[in-house]
Parts: sequence; structure tokens; C-alpha cells
Amino acid sequence: MSVLQTLAAENTISGNMNAVGYGLAAIGPGVGVGIIFGNGTQALARQPEAAGLIRTNQIMGFAFCEALALIGIVMGFVFQ
Repeated sequence: MSVLQTLAAENTISGNMNAVGYGLAAIGPGVGVGIIFGNGTQALARQPEAAGLIRTNQIMGFAFCEALALIGIVMGFVFQ
């Protein structure tokens, strides 16, 4: 195999591995968001008078989990 064919094959594998890596990195934030909203719903059912505080904490947790997902997709492009 020539050097050009080797480099082309290496770039193809690298690009596909970035997509697989992001797919795996998205599992964590997906589970985190599910836990946040599941526990938030339970908390609202137990203490409806604390709805404002619970909802604020849910939104902050959601934002942090989504930030991790965005960092995961950016790292795929940075290390390519």
C-alpha cells in the first residue's frame, strides 16, 4: 500500500471514530438529564410549595449537563 492510501484510510477511520466517540459521550448527559427531571418531578410531588426553587435547580442542572454534551462534540473537532 502506498503512503497516500495509508493516510486516506487513517483519516477515514479517524472521522468515523469521532462520531462514535461523540455518541458515547452523549450517553452521560442523557442519563443525567433523565435523573434531574425524574427527581425534580418527585420533589414537586412531595413539596409543591417549593416549586420555584426546585424548578430553578432543575434548569441549572439541565444547563450543566447540556454543556458537557457540547464540550463532547467540540472535542471531536479539536482532536481531529
